Amino acid sequence: MTQLPTARFTLDPAFGIGTVNPRLYGSFVEHLGRCVYDGLYEPGHPEADEAGLRRDVLALIRELGVTTVRYPGGNFVSGHRWEDGVGPAEQRPARLELAWHSLETNRFGLGEFIDFCRKTDIEPMLAVNLGTRGVEDAVRLLEYANHPGGTELSDLRIAHGAEQPYGIRMWCLGNEMDGPWQIGHKKPGEYARLARETASAMKMADPDLELVACGSSGFGMPTLGTWEATVLGECYELVDHVSLHSYYGLADGDTDLDSFLASGEDMERYIAAVTATCDHVGATLKSRKTIMLSYDEWNVWHTDRSPMAPAPEDGFPYAPRLLENSYTLADAVLTGSLLIAMLRHADRVTAASLAQLVNVIAPIMTEPGGPAWRQTSFYPFAQASAYGRGRVLRVAADSPRHSTGRFGEVDLLHATAVTDDDTGSVTVFAVNRSRTAGLPLDVELRGFEALTVVEHLVLDGDDPDARNTLRDPERVTPRTVTGTAVTGGALRADLTPLSWNVIRLRRAGSR
Repeated sequence: MTQLPTARFTLDPAFGIGTVNPRLYGSFVEHLGRCVYDGLYEPGHPEADEAGLRRDVLALIRELGVTTVRYPGGNFVSGHRWEDGVGPAEQRPARLELAWHSLETNRFGLGEFIDFCRKTDIEPMLAVNLGTRGVEDAVRLLEYANHPGGTELSDLRIAHGAEQPYGIRMWCLGNEMDGPWQIGHKKPGEYARLARETASAMKMADPDLELVACGSSGFGMPTLGTWEATVLGECYELVDHVSLHSYYGLADGDTDLDSFLASGEDMERYIAAVTATCDHVGATLKSRKTIMLSYDEWNVWHTDRSPMAPAPEDGFPYAPRLLENSYTLADAVLTGSLLIAMLRHADRVTAASLAQLVNVIAPIMTEPGGPAWRQTSFYPFAQASAYGRGRVLRVAADSPRHSTGRFGEVDLLHATAVTDDDTGSVTVFAVNRSRTAGLPLDVELRGFEALTVVEHLVLDGDDPDARNTLRDPERVTPRTVTGTAVTGGALRADLTPLSWNVIRLRRAGSR
């Protein structure tokens, strides 16, 4: 195997970026394809519980380490009537769902979602419809969900069997309202005013809510920057976060895998651009407040590998197979790199949602009446959630570089590190973007008590296109690397080609 020159960086606990907010390890459940129906929720399945939730899927979600879930959309929310999804399930209306051209039965609604969150110890994050509805609808939904009782809508929730309020703290003010594809798409000034009015009304009901304003729905949107400036100019003091959305994939015929694997560069530039805009608006308003970023849609998504809409002859089908990407080893390595990108900006990215959770561009796949299994992308997320808690340390790497068609010269090493100040443990997350050469790594450890390697886990392989499937669900799984060690105050490791690496360190002599 070809070896690259050694990549180096220094870690020092005195140089930190910020503390990881657990919400960084969130996900997303939308009424799209088989995410909910025949995925998360399948009454009659051998693993279904009394509420119709699949126990095998819930177990995988717990293993994944998801902390929050954004619901119910996504494009779906901009045409959604929340009242359709509450009350006795058999009395709920079926509707034509326009965003994804499907039949929506509403058998799974707000109460079922909260039940799912409680069974998995997940914080709910709710989006309100600012596409076809507005201020009154948002306030009514808030009253139904969160008010203890004694009013029309809170008493209606109690009558529906939920005596205790849902206590939802984080709310999204619509979804991708800058996108022409969005039902009820708004111009910047239109959305800015609607967001301000909705935020103001919701905070009249509960001033402690955390609100997310829609930012640009992608780095490539023509209104990036001006959209955020217009929106925040209206509601800076009323909202707490602005949203970012990114999907990275290869179109049919695109063979530029090097650019694909370097997509974390794009994510970091996007974060920097939105941060700068937020801070510019704050400065012009003379505000002491800092707006945080909610990266509440992100993932690898190869749009050509699964349909986005049913075939015209199918009409409005129930739970069609849409956006069902089968993820490869290369996809998993990029997933890890995108997690690294967000961790490197943990001072501002304080919430994120991997889109989505089950079946739809998801780390978990299911078959109706059959098994559930982990996609390749499951592992980087689960490991980051398990070991990426604490304070992110500054990493400025001296790395060999290579040229990409889309991003120019990029480092072959993409890395970050997280320390637990209470235990002194350190976890290094590292990706080798080279597809052909191993990458030696040397990390100087300054200011730490003596550290020793607990384990070095790697996700790699000889075939970038290897994937986990129904027939072969464990083809790509993490393995343990031997030989990684701390000697002379430095961590030394070898990163295999096209690999995601987790190197865990702890104080010598501790358990």
